[in-house]
Amino acid sequence: MLPHFLYRFRDPGVSTQVLDVAVVGGGIVGLATADALLAGERKPSLVVLEAEDRLAAHQSGRNSGVIHSGLPYEPGSAKARLATAGRDALYRFCAEEGIAHRRSGKLVVAVDGSEVAGLDELERRGRANGLTALRRLGAAELREVEPHAAGVAALAVEETGLVDYADVVRALARRIHAAGGVVRTGSRVTAIRRDRGGRASTASWVIETRAGAVRARWIVNCAGLQSDRVARLAGHRPEVRIVPFRGDYYALVPERRHLVANPLYPVADPALPFLGVHFTPQLDGGVEIGPNARPVASRHGYRGEGIDAVRALADAAATLAWPGSWRLWRRYWRFGIGEVARSASRTAFARAAARLVPALVAADLVAGGSGIRAQALDRAGRLVDDFRFVFGEREIHVLNAPSPAATASLAIGKEIAAKVE
Repeated sequence: MLPHFLYRFRDPGVSTQVLDVAVVGGGIVGLATADALLAGERKPSLVVLEAEDRLAAHQSGRNSGVIHSGLPYEPGSAKARLATAGRDALYRFCAEEGIAHRRSGKLVVAVDGSEVAGLDELERRGRANGLTALRRLGAAELREVEPHAAGVAALAVEETGLVDYADVVRALARRIHAAGGVVRTGSRVTAIRRDRGGRASTASWVIETRAGAVRARWIVNCAGLQSDRVARLAGHRPEVRIVPFRGDYYALVPERRHLVANPLYPVADPALPFLGVHFTPQLDGGVEIGPNARPVASRHGYRGEGIDAVRALADAAATLAWPGSWRLWRRYWRFGIGEVARSASRTAFARAAARLVPALVAADLVAGGSGIRAQALDRAGRLVDDFRFVFGEREIHVLNAPSPAATASLAIGKEIAAKVE
């Protein structure tokens, strides 16, 4: 691990020096963007501003650790294109940086005949997205590879893998530091303004943070859960609002890990941008189950951790004030109630997971971690399914980067860097 002090920015002249680029957000997308910028022929002066006192504090360090194949995404979408490119780049990056990872593959299981058409659609999308290692399994073949799984058919996807994304984040921070960039933690952004200096050529952004001011010609907003707020600080009125969804995880007790050998996924509901509760064997030998996806008041309301009441009230007020929130609830209230029930009850969670692995019971589960997904929601109450980028005058705002953003991060960073350059 990189010594923590190397993440700190200690230049006392930062408030007067005009840097080339300031990246707001030290998650995996922000760091991948900074790394891509510094990999170019002209290395810009650059700082990454991370609000928390450590890296990977939010989505980048609170996920299932899956390297997604690109299977379920609509062909031609940014998700499909960037997940495919990012997956391949991530495998290369892990090999070059000595990061532990594994091409595990995964099985998407149709539990009954009503889900076979969905499996067919996933196979069609996967082939359209360039996946070449897809294989259909019948019920007997499924039982051979997963004796405890229930299903009438399955789709084997060999391109899927596993990694600890916090390791990827730390490797990116090391590379940025080695290339002359700076990753500055404890730098929550409080205000942003333009200082044109009388000429367009000398215009810069002034970014106020709790650790001091930064000036930069370009601002790249990769703030994840706070991306809509950062965009508003920069003078935008985004047509989406970040609505937090919490995903809770459980883990199999050690003596029941034999129930699952491979990553197991259900056939997801195409109307929702969530993959459903799935089983993920971990690099350390454990087996993780989850996540669910339920709306929560706080953008930092992780299970088992204290919640800052003031921030939670501000987050709840922002969600309730957004007209799309009420329209979303009217449309999906049954789904929401089911997710809340599974979050509140280990028995209910186990019952949902047992659709894929019938031998599983509540006693087989122990509580795991949780993560908050930054999901963009428009005024009409539609969950934004694809990545969303907003480009302005020397500014780029990443306003929706849910899963598979970690998988796609290196490709996203490269695309943003090309715009800046």
